[in-house]
Amino acid sequence: MDWGTLAGTALGALLGVSTTLLGERSRWHREHASRERAAKQRLYSEYLAALWLTRHRLRDLRRSAELTREERRERSGDVLGAADAFQLLYQMRIMAPDSLDAAAVHAFRRLLRLRERFDAPDVSRDPEWSETQAALSEALESLRQAMRSDLGSL
Repeated sequence: MDWGTLAGTALGALLGVSTTLLGERSRWHREHASRERAAKQRLYSEYLAALWLTRHRLRDLRRSAELTREERRERSGDVLGAADAFQLLYQMRIMAPDSLDAAAVHAFRRLLRLRERFDAPDVSRDPEWSETQAALSEALESLRQAMRSDLGSL
């Protein structure tokens, strides 16, 4: 028996299997990164949308002149819960990198501060409303930029 032929065949098989495994591993990494990016993109857009939607609904509620103070306070809590911002924040805290976590929490806290303005005696004439609204806008823009930066790095 010719040992050279046998060794050449074994070496060829080993190289073929190794190349195939490396190719499969590389493809799996690309697909995994693509799925991860798509999941993050979906979560980021849902979280930003929930924050913006809540902000706009609170602004509309503030303009509702026919409601009493107590009705506004109650509805403001309902508005905050309806957009699923709480649930999405916790998903963000699990999936997003640490660099994005602080911005996500900061934006949510700014939204809570806007909601707290409904505890004022007359939110429709609250002098701090505009300042609180502007701070929330800045936090949302900062969060959006951090999200874009994270998605760009993938």
